[in-house]
Amino acid sequence: MKKPLVAMAATLVLGAAGALPGMASSGPDVAAPPRATNPAYALVQLTGAPLSTAAATRPQGGKKINFRSAAVRNHRADLAAERNRFRSWLRANAPSARITGEFDLAVNAVAVKLNGTSLRRLRSAPGVRFVEKQGVFRAVAHEDPDLSLSHVDQAWTAVGGEANAGAGVDVAIIDSGIDVTHPCFDDAGYPAVQQSGDPDLTNNKVVVAKAYGNKLAKQGFDASDQNGHGTHVAGTVACNAHTPSMVDGVDIPYDMSGIAPRAVLGNYNVFPGTTGSARSEDILEAMEDAYEDGFDVANMSLGGARNDGGGAFLLDRAVDNLDRANMVVAVAAGNDGPGYFTVHYPGAAPRALTAGASTVGHGVINTATVAGVEYEVVVGEFGELESDLTAPLDVVPAAGLPHGLSTACDTDPPLPDLTGKIALLGRGNCDFTVKMRNAQNAGAVGVIMVDHTEEPPFVMAHNGLEPVPTIPGVMVRLSDGAEIDDHEGAPATLHALGTYVHDPAATNLMAGFSSQGPTHGDLLIKPDVVAPGADVLSAQPAWACSAPPCFSFLGGTSMATPHLAGAAAVVRGDHPGWTAAQVRSAIVNTAQEGLLRHPETGEVTDDPLITGSGLLDVAAAVDAVAGVAPVSKSFGAWSSGAGGSRTATITVTNLSGSPQTFTAAVEDTAADGVRFTGARTFTLAPGQSGTVAVTAAAAKGAPDGHKFATLRVSKAGGEVAHARLYTLVGEGDRAPGQHQLPPPFA
Repeated sequence: MKKPLVAMAATLVLGAAGALPGMASSGPDVAAPPRATNPAYALVQLTGAPLSTAAATRPQGGKKINFRSAAVRNHRADLAAERNRFRSWLRANAPSARITGEFDLAVNAVAVKLNGTSLRRLRSAPGVRFVEKQGVFRAVAHEDPDLSLSHVDQAWTAVGGEANAGAGVDVAIIDSGIDVTHPCFDDAGYPAVQQSGDPDLTNNKVVVAKAYGNKLAKQGFDASDQNGHGTHVAGTVACNAHTPSMVDGVDIPYDMSGIAPRAVLGNYNVFPGTTGSARSEDILEAMEDAYEDGFDVANMSLGGARNDGGGAFLLDRAVDNLDRANMVVAVAAGNDGPGYFTVHYPGAAPRALTAGASTVGHGVINTATVAGVEYEVVVGEFGELESDLTAPLDVVPAAGLPHGLSTACDTDPPLPDLTGKIALLGRGNCDFTVKMRNAQNAGAVGVIMVDHTEEPPFVMAHNGLEPVPTIPGVMVRLSDGAEIDDHEGAPATLHALGTYVHDPAATNLMAGFSSQGPTHGDLLIKPDVVAPGADVLSAQPAWACSAPPCFSFLGGTSMATPHLAGAAAVVRGDHPGWTAAQVRSAIVNTAQEGLLRHPETGEVTDDPLITGSGLLDVAAAVDAVAGVAPVSKSFGAWSSGAGGSRTATITVTNLSGSPQTFTAAVEDTAADGVRFTGARTFTLAPGQSGTVAVTAAAAKGAPDGHKFATLRVSKAGGEVAHARLYTLVGEGDRAPGQHQLPPPFA
């Protein structure tokens, strides 16, 4: 019997042990954000620059930090002395506080258990630059049609075949673990290498297995994947090419492959055992370990909402600094969409490679029959449908949402007696686990969940919190739910036998759950780029099904993120001399435009706060000849009616091996009160950079709203890169600096 999968929520919560930083999966429904900080713990940044940015130790070009150099040893000693001075001050002035972690690579900081000590007290210590509460993060969960959407097959051809895709590149999976016994991670044909961590959980494909958290020994947790989220993510990055797959007894008509099938993986488990969240220090420690272990790319399918108490500033800074030190860090945007200002942290970090999610249009579809009419449904990860289930339908109405049904949340009126019934409920306002548990407690034997949009239904996943509901639940789209609503008391059957379907017409829709920009305070364009993230097929641990190997379809920006990490591995493997910033630009600034469609209207949307630069194109990234920095540009906000102009410099670098003449020019089609201008032509030698000045000019009285344009970089033969431009007029006067960051720090 299949054990219910524990798909972690896609929200980053900084603080006590529990969830990964916002692992994005289909687990959460429209839910209130979890607590974003843990008031019992803090991160304290000290004044010295960390190894990643200090003048004497930061790497040059596309190189990594040389940890054996005298400069690194000396600077580490200086930073250790600085932390020791803070430790001595703490003993004398805040004796109840305890240091629980120390960091010197991505940030120069210590983690502190406060035990009643105030943040103000810590800020008064000599040598302290910045203090914040720790955040709590949660896990944001022939060829696969997924791969063709991002031109992965063409990228493999460009790098000499799938056997070269990701070869020589190490990708850290900072998540819930990896089941090394899965055939996706079979190490046959991989060279023998030194492994690190638990030897029972490593091989020559997954070469590291480490777990993080202050209570590991007490709780008996190790680096194994007891959730499934990490194994799924790892499979998308680097599942061995052409691995046969089956889901719930249904044969999948293609063999699965990861984006970078020859990449080597590291298991950095920040959500070990049954923990549902991770503190900032757990994630920081995993990030620094991965860098020091020599990893080139990190995948963080996690995130958490930022609030006024902080909880993410230093993690954001760590992401940026590791990018500066030439590790590409792919991060989930979060699953709090639709809606502006919903992107999670650390996906909001300026130098994060942040993923939004789109649909693939395939999956295992079951059916439900109500009053003699059959409807397509997707079975959730709760009770197993081992045989057909038939019972009377009980429609539970409520006002306020498009489906007109109770959402069965704890804040809703109690459900009626549902004993022996299949309940018709609606999506919205709380996790699916809460809905299913409340329905089961009311006596229901099954649930039909009606979506609030016309998007294809997706897998409802468990939020990681016990007890797991044991009744089966299925999802239907909004229009089907409206028909079913008319049949109170009619016989309803949930059918056990599923069928694989692929509907090309359902591809390239923006997933409704995909979080949107801009970021708070600095108003950056996020996500950077979109990748398949709804109904993504990948690996699951052996315990997740009765007959391994196990696979499942999951959805969330967590599932989109490893597409970007895999793409980074393919690009870096083909261009080992490129910096992390150049790899990021190759991925972001060559994305496909004009394909992604709005989830509700079905119309193509080019709103960069929803789609970033467009849909991932791995082949174009491999062939990139121009790098753009920054990869997008925000001009901040204008007060309503104020008007004015601002100018920014954008850098274009020749990534090719021959001289190139580029023209960089703004394409501004909006003409909506803000005019973007800028153009320059320059000839650059290989590796040489040039700049173009871009101006945003807002007319007095310009209409409030989000304003966009595009900087297009071309050479003879056509466009080679594009970068999105943005500014905000009015809408609450969200001016830059409203959400204050500390001064720029190293």
